[in-house]
Amino acid sequence: MTQELPEQGRPAGEVLRQLRDYGRDDPHYQDARLWSLVYYLDPAHAEFLNEAYQSYSSANGLNPSAFKSLKRFENDIIAATAKLHHGTPEVCGVVTSGGTESCLMAVKTYRDLARAKRGVKAPEMVLPTTAHVAWFKASQYFGVKVRLLPLDKQLRADVRQLKRLINRNTVMVLGSAPEYPHGTIDPIEAMGEIAQKAGIPMHVDACVGGFILPFMEMNGIELPLWDWRVPGVSSISADLHKYGFAAKGASTITYRDLELLKHQMFVYEDWPGGVFASAALLGTRPGGAYAAAWAAMQHFGIDGYRDLATFTSMAFDAMHEGIEAMPELRVLGDPKGPLLAYGSATPELNIFAVGDQMDKKGWHVNRLQAPDGLHAMITAQHLAVVDDYLHDLRAAVATVKSDPSLAGKGGAATYGMMAHLPLRGMVRSRVLDMFSGMYRAGGAPLDLHAPANSAAQPLLERLAARYVQWRQRR
Repeated sequence: MTQELPEQGRPAGEVLRQLRDYGRDDPHYQDARLWSLVYYLDPAHAEFLNEAYQSYSSANGLNPSAFKSLKRFENDIIAATAKLHHGTPEVCGVVTSGGTESCLMAVKTYRDLARAKRGVKAPEMVLPTTAHVAWFKASQYFGVKVRLLPLDKQLRADVRQLKRLINRNTVMVLGSAPEYPHGTIDPIEAMGEIAQKAGIPMHVDACVGGFILPFMEMNGIELPLWDWRVPGVSSISADLHKYGFAAKGASTITYRDLELLKHQMFVYEDWPGGVFASAALLGTRPGGAYAAAWAAMQHFGIDGYRDLATFTSMAFDAMHEGIEAMPELRVLGDPKGPLLAYGSATPELNIFAVGDQMDKKGWHVNRLQAPDGLHAMITAQHLAVVDDYLHDLRAAVATVKSDPSLAGKGGAATYGMMAHLPLRGMVRSRVLDMFSGMYRAGGAPLDLHAPANSAAQPLLERLAARYVQWRQRR
């Protein structure tokens, strides 16, 4: 392997073999051992998406008047999404590269709207504590201050405290359907009513739920209202590359009317290259993502998505019931599906140590903080393995119960320290150092437990050990 551009080009077959070899240590998502990051069905669907994507892989959505096919795909996608979310014919929007771009665009739109209509110079937005991190990224990028809305006992946005957080600088209010950490749906109806009375736009982050909640409802599952049926909702983001099972990256952001969408757009009329207009953040917009998203929607249709929602709900229910049946564990909040999180029901059981044991059994499990927990993004594919997961989870709990010292070792100690250490600035600084190291010239792996040199104990491990000792003395 070399990190330099070869002097002579290499045969295509050789390059493709090495390309595939690079992925040998990646998560094996095809066998449903991964509970985040990837939304995968089977090889046949993957090949279908690949073919659709390849058909338009060189097409560019930068200029919608050039590749009219891509604009037609976008029109169809947005119209179908608006109808799925019970929108009126006036609902409009764009396809974006992913949920993060959709979230960024909403913040930019409402900042500029408030600036133009109300002269707001110090913009603020109200976000639930559980808002996706993309919203905090948007805060930094666009200079919009965050006012955090606490959670109620069910880990939903506490609507009782919303009104006091809204002021003359508020440019938007956010609710999630569902929020990512715990899978709970914020009280969108009540939040929308407050926002509407205050004359403040409200965005619903349905990046996760936008292409499964409607089909769960069609299947008879009772859900709180969260979409265009709520009068106070002014925009919705929904990812096609999640439960829409499109290729990455494809998301949507829709607005109640065109006057709102105009504030998202960028126009520069004095560029020597010509008058330039852009609908969203990206300039070049990869045509393959449009084509694959359109193809997925056409392929599944309502019936296909309802079937996927049924299988997902079955897996979710099995996971929920299996965890609740373990007295040492508790489901966090009131998840409606498809996301679920669980934590320890007793202080004697360290949930991060349970996560370490699940990792050793080949499951890729995400960690949560405030409260501590483990996370599962459940798809239809997981129905085939949920019983195996619960079997291993019971064994992991038993292992940690029999050896409490596991709480002070490996990832359990590190995650526990990072989640609870009061010096949050130090945690941020250390994570930034490690993360940025991956992007130095030549790159470097991210390993929370690797020593800085062969003779030194890792800083995080030393801090974690001291943290565990401090917790035990309390």
